[in-house]
Amino acid sequence: MPSKKALVRRPGPRLAEGLVTHVERTEVDLARATEQWEAYVEALRTHGWETVEVDPADDCPDAVFVEDAVVMYKNVALIARPGAESRRDETAGVEEVVASLGCSVNWVWEPGTLEGGDVLKIGDTIYVGRGGRTNAAGLQQLRAAFEPLGARVVAVPVSRVLHLKSAVTALPDGTVVGHIPLMDTPSLFGRFLHVPEESGSHVVLLGGDKLLMAAGAPKTAELFKELGYTPVVVDISEFERLEGCVTCLSVRLRDLYA
Repeated sequence: MPSKKALVRRPGPRLAEGLVTHVERTEVDLARATEQWEAYVEALRTHGWETVEVDPADDCPDAVFVEDAVVMYKNVALIARPGAESRRDETAGVEEVVASLGCSVNWVWEPGTLEGGDVLKIGDTIYVGRGGRTNAAGLQQLRAAFEPLGARVVAVPVSRVLHLKSAVTALPDGTVVGHIPLMDTPSLFGRFLHVPEESGSHVVLLGGDKLLMAAGAPKTAELFKELGYTPVVVDISEFERLEGCVTCLSVRLRDLYA
């Protein structure tokens, strides 16, 4: 049976200092962000996910975006080397947790940079965003780690958003969903569905027909309902001020060995 564990990390006291690159900085309410994070975690639990909380990294403002610290494929964890140097201390706690769960652990080494938000997996195809946070050496190291295990790795240019998954994610049937103004090359994806709102580009597959998505995309939620899916909506507006989305607040471990 597939595993349903999700790594999460509580927002730290310096959250409001988190990096922004493609949006203007606006004030972040830490108390409200913490409430939103707790509701997000509860949504995962309600839909059958066992959440595993990574130790806080209070000196790292962006540590709540735990997805960027590791990429999972099957039972192998590739520990990231963030393109933003200020984020590199975030990975140690995540490495400790995935090792404790029995994962085989690999690492991205200098000069490679790689952040998990740049990696979209659809079956055995792994799309990797090449842009500001993930470089060619990081992409090559991901290929070396995962292609021998059966993965097909596809490089995708990213210049308009922070990470690849800031622009696209995928539905359970493999259809890629995204907001075209955020994308460099929509033609790289075989099955693609344009969504009307930026935050509608981001879904987490909870299992079955259920899609975790942000409250800021009501038109997209209606579109998904028409396609037979069940949106599970959470408010993550404080994290969106820091270019966060529903995918980057957790790492879903679906293929752990029993």
